[in-house]
Amino acid sequence: MSIKKQIPVHGHRGARGLLPENTIAGFLEAARFGVQALEIDVVISKDLQVVVSHEPWMNELFCTQPNGSEIESNSKEKYNFYQMPFGDITAFDCGLKVNPEFPFQKSLPSRKPLLSEVICVIEDYINKNSLSPIIYNIEIKSDPSEYGIFQPDPETFVWVLFKVLLRFNITDRVIIQSFDVTVLQEVRKRYPGSSIGLLIENAKELKSNIEDLGFTPSFYNPDFHLVNEKLVSELHSKHIKIIPWTVNEITDMQQLIGMGVDGLITDYPDRALELIRSL
Repeated sequence: MSIKKQIPVHGHRGARGLLPENTIAGFLEAARFGVQALEIDVVISKDLQVVVSHEPWMNELFCTQPNGSEIESNSKEKYNFYQMPFGDITAFDCGLKVNPEFPFQKSLPSRKPLLSEVICVIEDYINKNSLSPIIYNIEIKSDPSEYGIFQPDPETFVWVLFKVLLRFNITDRVIIQSFDVTVLQEVRKRYPGSSIGLLIENAKELKSNIEDLGFTPSFYNPDFHLVNEKLVSELHSKHIKIIPWTVNEITDMQQLIGMGVDGLITDYPDRALELIRSL
C-alpha cells in the first residue's frame, strides 16, 4: 500500500454534503463510508451539556421552530444555547430544512445531539461491525469575544468537554482543534498529553501563528486555499502534521494529496475515500 492510500479522511460535521450536519445520522453515514476520523463541532448549553453544533445558536438557514415554523433572522441572542437548557434545544429540528448550500443533502428529521450520544452510537457501530477504532477530531467552537455570552470561559469549556471524553476513555483517539489559541492553551495546561490542532484561516506566516499559540501543536489545520508545498515541507520539518479543511472537489483533493498533506477534512467523505482508494 502506498503512502497516499493511507491518508486519513475526516468526515466534516459527519457527511454534510449528503446528510444534515452534526447529526447522528450524518456521523453514522461517514462511519459506514469508512472514514478514519469524524470532525465534530461542540458548544455548551446552559446546563453545561456538551452539544454537537457548529454555532452556539439556532441557525435559521437549516433549523426550524418546534412547531415547524421558520426561525427569525438575526435571532442569535434569542436562541443562544448557552442560555438554553439542552432539553429546550432538542425541541428544534435541524435537518428537515435542507441547507441550500448543499444540493445533494437529504432532508431528514434531526435534532442537535449531545457529544456523549454521538460517541455511544459510533462506538457501538464500530464494535458491532468489528471495525478499526475511529478518531474524534473535536473542534471547540470558541471565540474570545463570546466568553460568558455564547459560551463559558475556556477553563469551564475544557473541563466540561473532558469530563465526557474521560468517561468514554477515548482521549488517545481524540484531536482537539480550535481557532481560539486561549482554549487550546487551556487544553495543553490541563491535559498535556492531548493531541492539539491549530485551525487557521488567516494568511499570517507559520512562525507567527505558532508564536501566537505559544507551543508546537500536533496538527496545523488551515483553510485548504492556504496550503502549498512550502508550508507542508516546513510543517513536516517541525514534525507537525497538516490536515486542511474543507476540501470538497476531487481536483483540490488530488492537488493536496500530491503536496503531501496528512489528511483531508471534507463534506463529501465518499468522494475522498473513493479517490484515495484509486491511487
